[in-house]
Amino acid sequence: MKKNVLVQFLLAILLIPSVALAQQSDATINSTLSGRVIDEKTKEPLIGASVQIKGTTHGVITDVDGKFYFKTGQKFPYTLVVNFIGYEPLEILASTSTIIVPLKTNAQQLNEIVVVGYGTQERKNLIGSITKVDPAEVNAIPVGSIDAQLQGKVSGVQISSPTGVPGETVNVRVRGATSINADNDPLYVIDGVFVNSNSLQTISTGGKSTSPIADLNPVDIQSIEVLKDAEATALYGSRGANGVILITTKRGNFEQAPKVNFNVSYGQAKAIKLWELTTGPEHAQLVNEWWINTGKDTPSLNRTFANRPFRPVSEGGRGLPEEQQTYDRLSEAFRTATLQNYDISLVGGTKTTKYYIGGGYNAQESILRPITFNRASFKVNLDQKINDKVQIGVSNSFSRTYRNQARAGDGPQGGLLQAALHTPTYLSPTENGVLVGRAGFDNLTLLLQNYDVHSTSLRYIGNLYAEAELLPNLKLRSSWGVDYNNYNESEYWNTFLLLGAQGGLATSSISQFTSLLNEQTLTYRHKIGKKHSLGVVVGNTLQSDVLTRTYAEGRGFANNSFKIISSAATTTSSQSWSKSTLASFFAKADYAFNGKYLINFSVRADGSSRFGNDRKWGYFPAVGAAWRIKQEDFLKDLSFLTDLKLRTSYGIVGNQNGIGNFAAQGLWTGGASYQGSPGIAPQQLANPDLKWERTNQFNVGLDAAILNGRIGFELNYYTKYTRDGLLQLALPSTTGFGSYWSNAAEISNKGFELNINTINYEEGGFRWTSNLNIAQNINKIEKLENPLRYGSRELILQQQGTPLYSFWVYKQLYVDSQTGNVVYEDVNKDGQITVADRQIIGSIWPKFFGGFTNNFSYKGFELSAFLAFQYGNKVYNHNKFFGEGGGARDAARVIFASNNARWQKPGDITDVPRPDGVNVNNYRDGGSRWLEDGSFLRLRSLNLAYNFPKAVAARLKADNLKVYLNGTNLFLLTKYTGLDPESSASSDQNAQGIDLGTPPQPRSFQAGLSLTF
Repeated sequence: MKKNVLVQFLLAILLIPSVALAQQSDATINSTLSGRVIDEKTKEPLIGASVQIKGTTHGVITDVDGKFYFKTGQKFPYTLVVNFIGYEPLEILASTSTIIVPLKTNAQQLNEIVVVGYGTQERKNLIGSITKVDPAEVNAIPVGSIDAQLQGKVSGVQISSPTGVPGETVNVRVRGATSINADNDPLYVIDGVFVNSNSLQTISTGGKSTSPIADLNPVDIQSIEVLKDAEATALYGSRGANGVILITTKRGNFEQAPKVNFNVSYGQAKAIKLWELTTGPEHAQLVNEWWINTGKDTPSLNRTFANRPFRPVSEGGRGLPEEQQTYDRLSEAFRTATLQNYDISLVGGTKTTKYYIGGGYNAQESILRPITFNRASFKVNLDQKINDKVQIGVSNSFSRTYRNQARAGDGPQGGLLQAALHTPTYLSPTENGVLVGRAGFDNLTLLLQNYDVHSTSLRYIGNLYAEAELLPNLKLRSSWGVDYNNYNESEYWNTFLLLGAQGGLATSSISQFTSLLNEQTLTYRHKIGKKHSLGVVVGNTLQSDVLTRTYAEGRGFANNSFKIISSAATTTSSQSWSKSTLASFFAKADYAFNGKYLINFSVRADGSSRFGNDRKWGYFPAVGAAWRIKQEDFLKDLSFLTDLKLRTSYGIVGNQNGIGNFAAQGLWTGGASYQGSPGIAPQQLANPDLKWERTNQFNVGLDAAILNGRIGFELNYYTKYTRDGLLQLALPSTTGFGSYWSNAAEISNKGFELNINTINYEEGGFRWTSNLNIAQNINKIEKLENPLRYGSRELILQQQGTPLYSFWVYKQLYVDSQTGNVVYEDVNKDGQITVADRQIIGSIWPKFFGGFTNNFSYKGFELSAFLAFQYGNKVYNHNKFFGEGGGARDAARVIFASNNARWQKPGDITDVPRPDGVNVNNYRDGGSRWLEDGSFLRLRSLNLAYNFPKAVAARLKADNLKVYLNGTNLFLLTKYTGLDPESSASSDQNAQGIDLGTPPQPRSFQAGLSLTF
């Protein structure tokens, strides 16, 4: 092939950071050596390869023809060390004056094994859109669960942590949201077990909920694969509409010497910033203005300057504003939290047995007192060869997760941040030496001293399998899995707190979730000659989920020493039981010709007990194809191009999660007593036509690698369209029912994903690699007969023709510079501002989002920096709404320092109106002034580690010794005026993006030590 010398010369300039020529004076020359470095397969020259004589500093760089030349004092023979980006390093013995050095392409990424549905595949043969994540890259981030650690790591997967409380629910959306009432969370599969990801929490914590995924210890995880398109998820049928996250835990290897791994870390966390509040004098001045303005607008109230609240004590007032003190409650509510983590494992194997045994303990304090999260875990994975044909194995995960919980969301009574934020800064926490609060809110000190809300989760996830080779290339695998969760929660509110003011209040709830799973798969793989490869998988799944719950409540206790419900004067209780079953059959066939043309067909049939008698079964097919264009003759000799593959797929997946287990059935309740006699009454209207929610998905993708794998690209474009959306519709009260389940919505999602991996530099022991992923998802409600409203003040509107989770607000145009009053857009032009003037402005969906990672290594040092970002989404700052006036109802709530920019006299230009308790427009619920840009760039983690030389580790009788420092959330760039643009007061999927009473994600620092014996 003819060489374009000019192009290669330019490439050499771009790619070669330095050129070193090893020369010796003629007096010391003992040998000369000329050589050429080439690609082993294509025989093309490699420009800029590093060639060094081992044990010396003599090194050269190959020229545009791949040639190098030495004059050296070394005598033959000597060893050359040859390195080139994208190729495997090579040591070769030079014993003559000329040498050819062939380098092999480093095909590690192409040959990487990826876990797919019911099997594994080499990455080069993938058709579906699957992203693999190394948990070692993220498990240092101190959050409660692995899903929170994945933020920004997977293109097309939007993950947000709506609170800084460890172990709470994280929002995970794979290629958007497909449903209004059904569940939008992905399916989690751990070692083949479909695990529950829905919170079992019943006790209110202000709209928040705990995450069951937090029961899993991230250190036990070997790999994570995120399945995104229909071809990748179709074998999971009804489970695949929202994506699938496959988690494989660590196992030993046969004939592996036992090794003990020990890891310990300790750190601290604190809030990056807290809300800026008015001082006592500033707050008092605002209250006076509020009083006077209210009197001007409504003279009958008789509120004047003369009788303003903050006037001299001698005149009957509370003292002048400047005489007021400032009381800091935020510093009392927040703390510097401690973080601790300890893990130990034993891994190894003999010729017939392999094992992994691990134990861990994680303790995290929240930055908001008194919340804590503690998890103790124990993991045992065993595999045993019975003979050459049969193998059995078991996976066991045990965990105990304890949470000292608190109301870190909405709700005034018992709400920690409400007690801190909605209490005037001028108000003393004591009166006559007694701790007091203000009307409707607890005294913060009493709340912190007497908080008693906690839960304990006991979790077991296990899997037992047997695998037998029936015939050459034919394997049968049978497995039995279980996910068991006992969730015990309780709370006690004593008489010092508002909720317990009438003699005390105690509640207890015990929930038990049990999922049993049985699967059989038959796998056949066969190569026909050198060009044909065929694979077939058939199988079935049987699953049963049972949820039981017992709830008890007691009111009226003799004194605060009695907390057990049996000691209460009045007690009530309830019990519930619910069950669902799923039977599934699936099959998949894949064919490859000559390593160039790949095609897959799959289908799954799911039968669910949740639907009507004639609607129980859903059928979910998918097809995918790929063309490895690089393998074609017309591209084989193009050395610049390492790999090029075109992929496409289409399929249908279903959804049934999030609806009641008996959603299609007419239900009766036995709790309808009448005059002390037992009775029954109708509880739910039947809908025998209720059927599967179905999502059609199309995907086209391009994978490419250039410059010998130095730069890799993955580009995907997809469309998703959901029909028969599961929706709970309201019924007229005359029917005797409130609502019923139906198939009444259609939703679309479309978008792109781009992932770029680069090896930026690799020379002299220094390596720098990068990964950038960026994605966009456009969501739209295509069909919805009647709009639905969600969230505090109905700020979220679901309406046909707009995205899910759109904000429904009054658009503030300006503050009148002469009157200080807010002017809103009068949409219907009727001269009044009413609910008819609310309009949709923005949504929680960003225009694009992603992450950027840079990894550096030099000898024993490792440095990693990870940035997460999103742009174009909206957040409703409800904290600020209350802190700037709270609906013009309560002067005590003008507590945010942003009130200092208020209108005070004619001619003032500002967007903050005058404080006023009568003109509701000035602080109208749902005003767009509090709808803010939620874009951000966050330094999610910065990790520095040092691996000690083997000789140093050996002194401790260790194989490896590493010390490390981790920093998380070190900076946050955003225009959002709240604490954290990801904050959300509720775990309800339809009420996201409303920030109220929520602690932010903290900044943390940890130091750790890792040892392997």
